[in-house]
Order: sequence, then C-alpha cells, then structure tokens
Amino acid sequence: MIARIFTDHPASVGESYLEHAAFASRFSLVLFGAAFAALIHAILPFTFEKTASTTVARLYERTRNRGK
Repeated sequence: MIARIFTDHPASVGESYLEHAAFASRFSLVLFGAAFAALIHAILPFTFEKTASTTVARLYERTRNRGK
C-alpha cells in the first residue's frame, strides 16, 4: 500500500519513481528560473521580456501529452 502512493503516479506517465523525481526536480528548477526572470522583469521591464512566458510554454509542450 505505501509503495503504491509513491509509484502509481510516476507509472501513469511511464516513469519509475526515480525517473519521475529527476524530471520533477529539473522542471522545478526551470520554473524557479522563470520566476526569477519574471521578478527581475517586474523591476526592470526592459529585461527578460519573454523569458517567463517562453519557458512556461516550453514546459507545457513537454508535459501536456505525458501518460496518454
């Protein structure tokens, strides 16, 4: 039972627990980068004009059909 709560979701997208942990960790780091770029853009609007939106769109494309 306990093992299933750690493996059901990763299996639903065709990954092991460790593969899913690595993917989610990289995804998180990229999102942190996009958030930081958006914060800098809020202060200095001439910087990182499309960085956050481009990053989110790229991440969406990578994840939208996972597990189908």
